Order: sequence, then C-alpha cells, then structure tokens
Amino acid sequence: MSLPPDSGRPGAQGRPGGPRRRPPRQVEVVDVKPLTPRLVAVVFAGESLAGFAEPTPTAHIKLFLPDTEGNVARPVVGLDGRLEWPDGRPTMRTYTPRRFDAEAGTLEVWFVLHGDGPAARWAAQAEPGSRAAIGGPGGRFSVDPTATSWWIGGDESALPAIATLLEALPDDVTGQVHLEVEGPEARIDLPAHAGVEVTWHDRVGEPGAALVDALNQAGLGDDTHFWIACEASAVRKARSYLLDDRALPRPQVTTRGYWRVGEANHPDHDFGED
Repeated sequence: MSLPPDSGRPGAQGRPGGPRRRPPRQVEVVDVKPLTPRLVAVVFAGESLAGFAEPTPTAHIKLFLPDTEGNVARPVVGLDGRLEWPDGRPTMRTYTPRRFDAEAGTLEVWFVLHGDGPAARWAAQAEPGSRAAIGGPGGRFSVDPTATSWWIGGDESALPAIATLLEALPDDVTGQVHLEVEGPEARIDLPAHAGVEVTWHDRVGEPGAALVDALNQAGLGDDTHFWIACEASAVRKARSYLLDDRALPRPQVTTRGYWRVGEANHPDHDFGED
C-alpha cells in the first residue's frame, strides 16, 4: 500500500452460474485535500455512485486508474457474468474508503504519497476533473458487539480504516490505538472516542517495529480484541505473538498485511495467516 495502500490484485471476475459482477463505477475527482505532507484525501463524485452501499468499518474498494491520457477502461459483462475488458484491464489498487456521503453523492479516499507507485503518482497529480473507476465496497470484518476492550494498531496505510473503526466502536468500549508514522508532521486528528487512548509512534528502524514493541508491552486482558494492519512482516510477528505466545482465540485477532517492504503490488488478501 514502498509505504502505502498502493497494493492489490485483480479481483475474481465471477464464474458461470455465479453472481453477475457490476462494472466499476465511473467517477470524477471533485476535491483534493492535503492532510499531511504524505497523505492526501481525494473526493470522488459521479452519477454512478447512486446506490453505492454504505461501507462497513475497514471495508475496501477497488480503484481502477486511468491511462496516461486520463481515460478509464470500461468493462462489459459477458454472457457468463464475467467482466471483460475490451480495451485491456487498467491498473487496479485496493483502498479503504474514508467516508461515503449518500446525500451529496461523494466518496472520500485517502492516499499515502509514498513514492513512485502508480496510485501514489496518480493521487499526487489528481485535481478536479481527474477520472477513475471504483469497484466495491467489500470486506468481511465486522465489530464484535460483545467486545468491551480493543487494541488497535496501524501505520499510515491503515489511518482511514482505523478512523472508520473508531467511529463504529460502541460508546462503552475501552481500548488503545497505536499508530506508527514517519514523524510528528504525519499525525492527524482522528475521531474521538471517550474510552480509547491514542498513542503515536515515530518510525525508527524496521517498519512496524514500534507497533510490535507496543503490543508486547501492552499487558491487556485475555478478553481484549485486536485489529492490526501495517507492513506484512510486522503483521506476522504481531499475529504470532497473539495466537501462539498469548494463545488467544482466533476470532479476537484481526490482522492485515497492507504492504510489504520491497514489493510494489502486495496482494490485497494478506491476512497474515501463513
């Protein structure tokens, strides 16, 4: 998501007898808002967003990027329900939508400007009128209504997902949020929750190291639920600690490897389960 949510893979295209896939929605940029030197919010709109499902917390969308001339490929649905791309499949990446405003018909997505990835380049140059296409939303995570304690961790790539999670937590929940970023200039205001304490960590050494250290020192009860998303190697260390060393039940542990050092297009289905 290199340090971004600039990762993903082409999604499954349906199967004979299976559900017909809806073609990606053609959208246009209507606003671009810098949040930090390395994070920008891009707001999309378009008639095709009518009927867009309200994203669940930490949900994801597929962003289909335009070609060098700004044109977005348009697929068609074949007789077997599969999506076909007569003009060639465009570059696609996976992101967490920050917010969808059904009344205004707008969808806000945050991009980490991490370097030379195709989505980061596009976001750095995006302006009103820029075009793209969006598929989704999707995602299988849901907040356990019986959980009363949470430990949430992530880096820049997880900021929009963590913001949606904070907004979804019940008022009586207590917990901690730990965020690892490049430095103080990368910190942003997150949705406030009276029972949740937010701690920022400046990145020192390997990506995710500060999060793993904070997790090891947390000293939380065995009833705590965990949601962690960051660099894939760090995610595996965190998951091993929680499931192997702490022997916590798997339903209490949600992990996502949003990106991996040295990998330009990390799979968007990396749950750290290997």
